[in-house]
Amino acid sequence: MAKRTENLKALPMSFAALAAEPLFHIGNFPVTNSMINAWIATGFFVVIAFIASRRKSIVPRGIHNIFEAVVEAGVGEMEKVTNNKKKALAFFPFVATIFFFILVSNWMGLIPGTGTIGFNQLIHGEMELVPLFRPAGADLNFTLAIAVLSLVVVQAVGIKATGITNYVSKFVNIRGIFRAIPKGPMAVVVAVIEFFVGLIEIISEAAKVLSLSLRLFGNVFAGEILMGVMLSLVSVFLPIPFIFLEILVGVIQATVFAMLVLVFLTVATESHGEHEEEHKEKEGGSEKHLEPSH
Repeated sequence: MAKRTENLKALPMSFAALAAEPLFHIGNFPVTNSMINAWIATGFFVVIAFIASRRKSIVPRGIHNIFEAVVEAGVGEMEKVTNNKKKALAFFPFVATIFFFILVSNWMGLIPGTGTIGFNQLIHGEMELVPLFRPAGADLNFTLAIAVLSLVVVQAVGIKATGITNYVSKFVNIRGIFRAIPKGPMAVVVAVIEFFVGLIEIISEAAKVLSLSLRLFGNVFAGEILMGVMLSLVSVFLPIPFIFLEILVGVIQATVFAMLVLVFLTVATESHGEHEEEHKEKEGGSEKHLEPSH
């Protein structure tokens, strides 16, 4: 039991510390080990983008076939959510970037040396290993930044698609109250209820940031703890099933995050009356269908 406790104490700080550890400072700006992983992932995609942009031709060859297949499959899956190919093509660059960036960042945590290569530092009177690399998803600052960026883009796209007046009215629908006055008291009551529902939607938008960031951070950080514990107990064979599990979790978390952002983008670009108009068109079509022919 004592030996097991010593092994757990010997775990790198990344398996126990919630906050990423600063490695050095640029002026007053701390550079953490999770930033190093994020920069490496960014550099990887810069190389991929450079390769993909070279030797473009009408008929793709070699690795460009893979790029084209990925784009076509991605747009096809997104079209199932948006029900609109134009929107799927417009949202694809942003959503796909988020998906692949989170996926690669998660998988980089499984590379040997991540969380175990570092330097010893005196912390709270004890020598502890500060890892040089830490999975970016295991840093709440990283997941929070992506969530905030995603929701800012969602609001900007929503305003551009529907107009600032229509988009703001989703949350503060004062215009609906004035329009309901000539229709009678019941219409005013409904409009007032919709006004307060819109205020609740403001809280819902803020909650999306916490939901996206905490879900991703919690799953990645828990995976790091699990892998650390397994490796500290038995370093051969036993961790292998958990490594495959983390590979699957990385795919699932990247997919969930990207799909939620896609849903938010789709909803933000729909105006208030869009569903009502579709419903009226369907009702009108069914009425015409029911009319007897002469």
